[in-house]
Amino acid sequence: MKLNQTVMYFIIKGISDVPELQAPIFVLVLLIYLISLVGNMSLLSLVCLDLHLHTPMYFFLANLSIVDMTSTTVTLHKILLTFITGDNTMIYLACIIQFYMFASLSGHGLFILTSMGYDRYVAICRPLNYYIIMNYKTCLVLVSFCWIFGFIQVFPYVWIISKISCFSTNIIDHFCCDLVPFLEIACSDITTLENVSNIQGLIVYVIIPFFLTLTSYIFIIRAIMKIRSSIGRRKAFYTCSSHLTVIMLLYTTLIFQYLIPSNVLGSKKLFSLFNTAIVPMLNPLIYSLKNKDVKSALRRRIMKFNTNSFCSVMIGSVIGKKKRN
Repeated sequence: MKLNQTVMYFIIKGISDVPELQAPIFVLVLLIYLISLVGNMSLLSLVCLDLHLHTPMYFFLANLSIVDMTSTTVTLHKILLTFITGDNTMIYLACIIQFYMFASLSGHGLFILTSMGYDRYVAICRPLNYYIIMNYKTCLVLVSFCWIFGFIQVFPYVWIISKISCFSTNIIDHFCCDLVPFLEIACSDITTLENVSNIQGLIVYVIIPFFLTLTSYIFIIRAIMKIRSSIGRRKAFYTCSSHLTVIMLLYTTLIFQYLIPSNVLGSKKLFSLFNTAIVPMLNPLIYSLKNKDVKSALRRRIMKFNTNSFCSVMIGSVIGKKKRN
């Protein structure tokens, strides 16, 4: 339908229109969401509780877990609510807020990963000065910048979208409110929005995070190649393997989602779902399975829990015997 003014609500089509697929999609999305929530919450709790993980790398990782939990909740909740309530509509303001939160958290996540790349550069290339360079103040400044800039950089998009006066339809062919669906249904002049999207997107999502991360790894690879011992090279590479795996996974998904034409890949909703749901789910698994420190911390927490449980049982039995006597 042709709309000549700002719509009051949007209809979110979701992942698929096929009725037979709604229940399997709901179960799959719910499973992904719960795994992501539990995994990131467990990793965040582990970093907070274990003193051995109170280092710059895990400080950044804890912030990444917060981003992953929040972003999956922001983007996937509508799919789950639609299946439960049957209501696939979203008011205009709620749609704008969802887009703002999703875009902000996406930018923040990229900058956190960039900071983690710099942390790995200092750890491998400047090991003797690591705790001097990556002190508490430096880490706090980097994380604060990531959060503040992540939320500020989306303001131009939100301002321009709020000024769109005409939409060709109020149906959003996506499972959340994102920039591309807005561009597709806007029938007023969106030249400014496209220019801002191209220029700012190139700077925020490519030039700054990608090339800074790439620069860090160029120096890291150079430093590793200078290590004479093969064991030393493997150990140095292993310290950044988890971060490198997450970076490669994320940017590969972003390339397929935004840079490859739609007529080549068909619908991009699956790639968007992979980026917004699967990657946050895999992050804690990658950092847990490929990281000796995290696995050691997990074993310590389990042993401590078992010890406390055993002590509680023993104390309870002793108190029970005294009461009977």
